[in-house]
Amino acid sequence: MIIAAIGVLILAAAPWWAGRAELRLLGEIYLYLALAYLWNLMAGYAGLVSVGQQAYVGFGGYMLFALTMFGGLHPIAAVLAAGVIAALLSVPVAALIFRLKGAYFAIGTWVTAEVFRLSFAQVSSLGGGSGSSLPVNVVKSLAASRSGREALSYWLALGSAIVVIACVYLFLRSRRGLTLTAIRDSEVAAAGLGINIWRTKLEVYVVTSAFTAIIGGLIFLQKLRISPDAAFSVNDWTAFVIFIVVIGGIGTLEGPIIGTILFFLLRETLADLGTVYLIVLGVLAIVIMLKAPKGVWGLIRSRFDLELFPLSYRVKTDTPDKGA
Repeated sequence: MIIAAIGVLILAAAPWWAGRAELRLLGEIYLYLALAYLWNLMAGYAGLVSVGQQAYVGFGGYMLFALTMFGGLHPIAAVLAAGVIAALLSVPVAALIFRLKGAYFAIGTWVTAEVFRLSFAQVSSLGGGSGSSLPVNVVKSLAASRSGREALSYWLALGSAIVVIACVYLFLRSRRGLTLTAIRDSEVAAAGLGINIWRTKLEVYVVTSAFTAIIGGLIFLQKLRISPDAAFSVNDWTAFVIFIVVIGGIGTLEGPIIGTILFFLLRETLADLGTVYLIVLGVLAIVIMLKAPKGVWGLIRSRFDLELFPLSYRVKTDTPDKGA
């Protein structure tokens, strides 16, 4: 914890020691890390394998634009409001797609995201299919100077990642988290113990949808421009996030951190190779799934018995009385 606190302080001071390009890259890393944690909570613990989380990333981004341009809200307030609206919207969406199981559920989430994309593409006041940019007065409301806006965007990205990691960890350490772990291990056994599986999964889906929308708002607060294709991109906001979680270690809290680091190392090294870069990512994901189904962190934990986020439970037995 001490090392982590020192690391956070060093990262928080990045606007004073990093350049503009490094700040944008670090901010992107934090936002992808937050998205990976949220998807891992859904798929790795609740068993909700979604390929349509871009629906809430795009929704959060569009709500940022709509609430600032037409509602007069401050951008930060608009981002938080987008999370609340997304949570409310996710309830009827869940009532529909929760009727589907397995691969049908995954397809249902993707179809939902496409419905969102096509719907926002029809809103002419937000630019329709070509998209829109944040007005200058909205951008300047963050800070007067460009350096101040970039620093604020960076701190918001860092803060969102810390909040998401802390919330997921504390949730999994709670009684509700133990319930979720039981569902992950065996839904049949969990149901036999009286656990309401549908309600527990609904809670996870609503919470992750709200946080995903907030992250989406922060993403497009950095970009300052939005379009349907960019906001609801399955590659950028779902495929890459799934890759991060799979290679890092699904169903663990350490895995998304490892996966995010590896993903950005590969991206920064191979991005200039074009389609070869995507081929390398695909081959690496296949190899990891075949040779190490628990991901890179699973290999590390099995060899060194490490656990950075203590979530394991051990059975405590009383020592028998020697005199008995």
